[in-house]
Amino acid sequence: MKKSIIIFYVLLFYALGQLISWGMLVVKIDASRLPMIMGEGAVFLFLLGIGAYFIHSSITKEEKLHENQQNFLLSVTHELKSPLAAIKLSLQTIAKRELDREMQISLIRNSLKDVERLDDLVENMLLATKIESRTYSFPKEEFDFSDLVTKIIDRLQVHACGSEQLIKTKIEHEIKVIGDKFALSSVVTNLVENAIKYSGPCAEITVELCQNDGKPFLSVADKGMGVPDSEKLHIFDKFYRVGDENVRKSKGTGLGLFIVKEVLQNHDADISVKDNVPHGAIFEVTFN
Repeated sequence: MKKSIIIFYVLLFYALGQLISWGMLVVKIDASRLPMIMGEGAVFLFLLGIGAYFIHSSITKEEKLHENQQNFLLSVTHELKSPLAAIKLSLQTIAKRELDREMQISLIRNSLKDVERLDDLVENMLLATKIESRTYSFPKEEFDFSDLVTKIIDRLQVHACGSEQLIKTKIEHEIKVIGDKFALSSVVTNLVENAIKYSGPCAEITVELCQNDGKPFLSVADKGMGVPDSEKLHIFDKFYRVGDENVRKSKGTGLGLFIVKEVLQNHDADISVKDNVPHGAIFEVTFN
């Protein structure tokens, strides 16, 4: 991609050089044509500048997309390898050692957690692909959103910090929504998993679900590093991840918030992010 930019600028400066050279030659032959050459040259330079700007923007955007895709592949590889390695180790331990029943059950439960993690990753990738290709129809029905959020929190609570309290909840009962239960479960899962991922070990996370002016309102607050103002407009872009990829410690695919935005748009719902003082971020979802 850098080679393309270099070639582009070489051709651009070559064209400018030729324009100036021919203009000087024509003026030397016939000085009366100077006003015409100046006018036509100005128009040519204007059009050339506009074309150069759009071409440069296109190349830069393509380069950024390529970089994001490379980061995505690296992240997916890591996300797949970690749980697979843990599952393999647990199964090998069960197969090679004489373990008591309690230890076997513990290893099996840990393996099931990793299987759920893999399942979430695969579902995210499939859903993102279907959404982008416009092949997902979002089948909608009325269901108990409170029950859905509670079940997801219970599952992620175990993932997050063992038996310690991590995710605090303020969930009103029997809040109903009309929507795609599978897609909205992905929204809740992604928001809570992001809060866990970008917070410190066993840091407190708060999930609130209530009625706000008669409309369902979901809030997920963490005490992590937060989202800089300069990046708040980009975090919902596909493959985009906050911070410098070279020094980032937390892993991820950059698909979670993209899926969240797309699903909520198809449910006539809005999402916003604001700072959680003194540190962290709050994601707020309002159904219209």
